[in-house]
Amino acid sequence: MAMPKTKKKATKSAPRRNSKGTSTFKFDNWESLSPYDFGRLRTNAVDYYYRDMKPDASLPYFFTWMEENGYDRKQVQAAKKGKLAVVAGIYARILHDGCPDYNPAYAEYWESLPGTGGKMKATSEYLHKWAKEAIEDGEVKLKEVKEEEAEKSKKYVPTIQERILEQAQNMADGIDEWLEGWIRDPNKFDPKGFDFKTHFSKAGTTQAHARKLKSFYENELADFDELDRMPTAGQLKKMSDHDQDMWQQLKEGYAHLKKTDIKKFRAAIEELMVALEFIIESSKATRKPRKAKPKSANKLVEKLKFCKTDEKYKLASVSPEQVVGANELWIFNVKTRKLGKYVASNIDPKGMGRAGSGLSVKGTTITGFDPEQSIQKTLRKPEEQLKAFKGAGKVALRKFLDEINAVDTKLNGRCNPDTVLLKVA
Repeated sequence: MAMPKTKKKATKSAPRRNSKGTSTFKFDNWESLSPYDFGRLRTNAVDYYYRDMKPDASLPYFFTWMEENGYDRKQVQAAKKGKLAVVAGIYARILHDGCPDYNPAYAEYWESLPGTGGKMKATSEYLHKWAKEAIEDGEVKLKEVKEEEAEKSKKYVPTIQERILEQAQNMADGIDEWLEGWIRDPNKFDPKGFDFKTHFSKAGTTQAHARKLKSFYENELADFDELDRMPTAGQLKKMSDHDQDMWQQLKEGYAHLKKTDIKKFRAAIEELMVALEFIIESSKATRKPRKAKPKSANKLVEKLKFCKTDEKYKLASVSPEQVVGANELWIFNVKTRKLGKYVASNIDPKGMGRAGSGLSVKGTTITGFDPEQSIQKTLRKPEEQLKAFKGAGKVALRKFLDEINAVDTKLNGRCNPDTVLLKVA
């Protein structure tokens, strides 16, 4: 007889935690609930937030509760750094959901249950207690962080010059070892036996390092230079006892060396100096010149002298900044009655503001104009002619100066307080 199939018992999977679940717990009608039903609703809400949501999902509600209950920004920040139980966020969250801070009917019911002891407290009492503990813990941690940052700021950071000096000293190690060969055995020492090019290339020696290295060895020949100037016996007799003693010590200190040995050392140092000087000079030759920062139009025209307004001819100057980059500038001298037009030597037809194009200003002088095309003429009837100038369009302005019956003179670029900047194009 076949055995009946038994139904396999389904295993419950662990509850999933999520951080975006929405609360389904409503406490709007809590006053109409029996103490038992209220307790079940409150317990189910706490269990749901604890089991089915990530631990840190409810903590923001606690910090919001702190802000709404008299805690300042520093205390909230400290609490965020402090140790805080997950239940603190959950309790704050159920208050946010509408759960009362204290339900007298439920408190009476709970206190009557077997196995319970003491009086039920308001939820906010626990929240204030946890807030205090979190603030104290967070303040300690923040203080430790500040102390660590202060220690880091106190840490000595060498200057660029100090770093260069240290690097140069490391680069000098190989050179010093080579020169020590002369001290150990001058006869075997080769003044050209060191490959400076390879050494400096591997070490990454720059002109800054080379200058430091030069200072290390510049005085190496000082004593030998003194030996070359050794005074005669007659000269020594005329010196003080102290000076005679110093010269005698110098002579005795190098008495063991031959002139050929000293010559070798001189040759070695000279080779070193030539190699270092080559690095310095090569750096100068390959160094890119510093690119001049272009000045703004406002900066270029700050010293330009011109007439802002003239009551006699009812004229007003355009903004001097408009001159910079313009292809044409019309001016009128209210004192000499001369009307002039500056034409840029390098026209920018599309007004793209290309570097080097258009007119410019240097001090009180207009620059960048074509001296052949930039001319001025004296107006015989300035009131009438200036009125016609104001009403002229682009086409009429092209022949405006040609139609004035007067001798034309070339403009020199200078502006003064009588010069009105009429129009730019």
